[in-house]
Amino acid sequence: MPRIRAASVAEHRTMQRRALLDAARSLLSEGGTDALTFPALAERTGLARSSVYEYFRSRAAVVEELCAVDFPVWAAEVEAAMRAADTPEGRIEAYVRSQLALVGDRRHRAVVAISAGELDAGARERIRAAHGGLVTLVVAALSELGHDQPRLSAMMLQGVVDAAVRRIELGAAEDPGAITRAAVTMALHGVTG
Repeated sequence: MPRIRAASVAEHRTMQRRALLDAARSLLSEGGTDALTFPALAERTGLARSSVYEYFRSRAAVVEELCAVDFPVWAAEVEAAMRAADTPEGRIEAYVRSQLALVGDRRHRAVVAISAGELDAGARERIRAAHGGLVTLVVAALSELGHDQPRLSAMMLQGVVDAAVRRIELGAAEDPGAITRAAVTMALHGVTG
């Protein structure tokens, strides 16, 4: 009988942790960094505020776990879009378009809503490594196109994507579709358009 009880306690804790992460995604997506507070997490999940501290020691710990959970899913979606393309140009376009399509996704918005400055050095390094894995996805396509430094080119390409993400998130005057088209054009044709 004690084994069943231990399993149900562990399952309950797992469910609570998932509920806290889902609440954090919603709060970050709706109100940005300022909205992610332990009282708000407690209110969204029905937990006591002190109970939230049993799962996470800080806001940065919540964000770090969101990144660890959500970023691999996001990267897999980008990779799947790239695999569906037949040409190197098509893979590069899919790389750009799929990332920008995810801007409206709660998982993505939650991951980018909080400043990396709130995370400790180890967490920032893990997030950088995850982004590096994303950049690696496009290196082969750039090599096929004849880039002599495909890794450097991939990092520059990611800079274009990151700028487009910020532009969309800021609610720029341009339509998100126009921002996406401009980013794809920049990725494929540079400043020659």
